[in-house]
Amino acid sequence: MYNPILAKSFSHYERKTFGGGAFVVMLIVVFSSCMIFKNYFHPPSVNGDAMNLQLSINAAEDMLVIKDTTLLKKLEKRDAEIMCNVLEPLSDYCETKGDIRVQGNSSTIFVMSHNFNISAENNSWTIQPYPRKGNAGAMSSVKSWTVKLVQDGKKIPKCSVYHGYPALLFSLGGYSGNHFHDFSDLLVPIFSNSRHFNSDMHFLATDYKPWWIAKYRTLLNNMSKHKILDIDYENEVHCFPSVTTGLKSHKEFGIDSSKFPNGVSMRDFRHFLRNSFSLNKIEAIKMKGNIVTRPRLLIMSRKKSRILLNEGDVKQMAEDLGYEVVLAEANLSTNLSKFAQIVNSCDVIMGVHGAGLTNMVFLPDNAVLIQLVPLGAMDNLAKSDFGDPAGEMNIRYLDYKIGVNESSLVKQYPLDHNVFKDPSSFYRKGWSVFRSIYLDKQNVKVDLNRFRSTLLEAKKLLGTS
Repeated sequence: MYNPILAKSFSHYERKTFGGGAFVVMLIVVFSSCMIFKNYFHPPSVNGDAMNLQLSINAAEDMLVIKDTTLLKKLEKRDAEIMCNVLEPLSDYCETKGDIRVQGNSSTIFVMSHNFNISAENNSWTIQPYPRKGNAGAMSSVKSWTVKLVQDGKKIPKCSVYHGYPALLFSLGGYSGNHFHDFSDLLVPIFSNSRHFNSDMHFLATDYKPWWIAKYRTLLNNMSKHKILDIDYENEVHCFPSVTTGLKSHKEFGIDSSKFPNGVSMRDFRHFLRNSFSLNKIEAIKMKGNIVTRPRLLIMSRKKSRILLNEGDVKQMAEDLGYEVVLAEANLSTNLSKFAQIVNSCDVIMGVHGAGLTNMVFLPDNAVLIQLVPLGAMDNLAKSDFGDPAGEMNIRYLDYKIGVNESSLVKQYPLDHNVFKDPSSFYRKGWSVFRSIYLDKQNVKVDLNRFRSTLLEAKKLLGTS
């Protein structure tokens, strides 16, 4: 559109000359711009620790990794913020902000300080990043990490990779692999500790187990969009703006909402599970008057210990009472997503105390959990593991306490034995002794007439809002 205007104002030769001159002027402007902005594109080295600017975006891992002098110098100017809590009953943890350098091959986290002298007595903390503190059996397989406050100028490892987002370091040791502990000790705390970062948090796993990551990859990928680092074998020094070492955990199989930003709760966790596994059933069936409805009852089978010996009879009785009954057993090879779908389709879940009941997390709201509590003064344990958590998950809870004549122990010990008279005495001898008798060697056979009322009570609960 400009050619006619130029043709009227300039001759052919003048237009040609004008075009050539414009081209020369453009080259001068581009060259001048490059000289002016040179230091922004290639910042000069500040000291021996400075690195050349390099921005690398790995789309496959959706992870931003920056090696940048300018950003690192800004980070280094921030003085350290560190808060370590070793007073919680379940876990120790340290929250650090500033210039944080993670050296995996030495299990050390260096926290740079610039503005004050550091006393030799109070400059490091040892953390085992697994929330089963005080349990020797669990913690024996958990690596110890040192969080070390160091003075600027001291000999410390240089940053080789800088990440723009915070990090959470936790151990996959302990009791990982047990379905209950996978959720109570790891998945629930990882969720509550990372939720407010909206997936922009790096997970650093010590005592790494590839099979564990593979089993829960769907959930982990929805908690963090960054690659999970097997930090023990990292030769690079990874630097972050903040690192939480250890998992803040305050209750068994639950979340203390007052301890976390935005009041994250177990109901939020269940909503997260539904989204992750596309669980469509939100509410349990509603029993209404004389309308014929068949609630689905899931009986969690066990094959090694705490077996429900008359499972077939219980199934038949439940069907006679109007239930549609599903039998299922979960183990290490179970596909979690498919099993979650089965559980979510049910309105009531029942089983003997054990890890299988953990699957109640997939139930719809207002569903019912029936826990068969084995003989052995296990009321408090059963309540803390599943009874209390059920309330936080908006699940109704019933328990059925196994009597002496319903326990297989009656065939192993005389009735006047301390196994029946004083179960607590075995607990005082240690968990392994208690477990070997009341958990590993005990099966149950419920009194059908007595248990019938529990199944009817579950149906009644489904009729209340």
